[in-house]
Amino acid sequence: MNAGSHTAAEVTLATLPSGADLTTTVHIYEGGGDGPTLYVQAAQHGREVNGTEVLRRFHDQLSLGSLSGTVIAVPVADPLTFDRVSYTTPEVLDSVNPNMNRVWPGDPSGSLHQRIAARLWEYVERADAVVDLHTGSPDMLPHVVYLEGDADSRALAAAFGTDLLLSEQAHDEASTEWHRRGFDGKLRVAAAREGIPSITPELAHNKQILEDAVECGVEGLFDVLRHLGMLEGPVPDRDQTVARNHLGQVTASASGLFRPKPTLELGQFVPAGTSVGTVYHPTTYETVHDAATDRTGILYALTKEATVTAGDKLASVALIREE
Repeated sequence: MNAGSHTAAEVTLATLPSGADLTTTVHIYEGGGDGPTLYVQAAQHGREVNGTEVLRRFHDQLSLGSLSGTVIAVPVADPLTFDRVSYTTPEVLDSVNPNMNRVWPGDPSGSLHQRIAARLWEYVERADAVVDLHTGSPDMLPHVVYLEGDADSRALAAAFGTDLLLSEQAHDEASTEWHRRGFDGKLRVAAAREGIPSITPELAHNKQILEDAVECGVEGLFDVLRHLGMLEGPVPDRDQTVARNHLGQVTASASGLFRPKPTLELGQFVPAGTSVGTVYHPTTYETVHDAATDRTGILYALTKEATVTAGDKLASVALIREE
């Protein structure tokens, strides 16, 4: 093996109305030996900064001489949302596709987000596997999502190593909500459609660097490299629960203040009909919604934000498939 190499190139993603180029940095790590190519990105949603910190620490810890193959890493996939610490870009910049993770593989002649995705897709299509790092709400159990029925993606998810793995039905098997929300344009779905095993780790928390979430991500990436044969060493055996991603979450039927049930803990098994909390009127004190689960499964998200509007998500329950 040789010593390997690392390059960091500024890449133009699109052009803004002022004529200024919108750029990001793409890191390419060439190992000392031949092997697969892994594409990994973070901050597709700009408030989800833990993935960016994962890639910084991964950069510091990776030994190029021990690496076989190539890692392509993009720490800030969407600079527009990153600068605004937001989930979507302002309407004035992309009113058609404000969420970048709905437009893959993009369109070089399309809206701003479609152009960004198309430019990054040039790197994605070179890969043998994809890891799209995300971080959800502060009140969420870390998990990895993969396409149900895709054995290679499922193996990649298991290697990443969170206690909870969520399979997601897609295309004809998916719910109407999956189609309504444009999930067919997610990077993970688009890559898997092209035969590239792909996963979406959801590391929990946003807007703050959370040590446990970051360490989970760094360890997960190195285990993915071991799984792909890009680093020597075994992937640890872990006790993992496989559940089905559930879009029909517990939602508020009325607006008000939400008090979650204090005895609930993320990761616990909850039967159908389990109370998750109460929404009450802030001035009359009357209860306007007793929120409860509509099915049995794993509680993997429970909002702690008190002020809720009718339709807001209060909790998420995943249907257990394997333990």
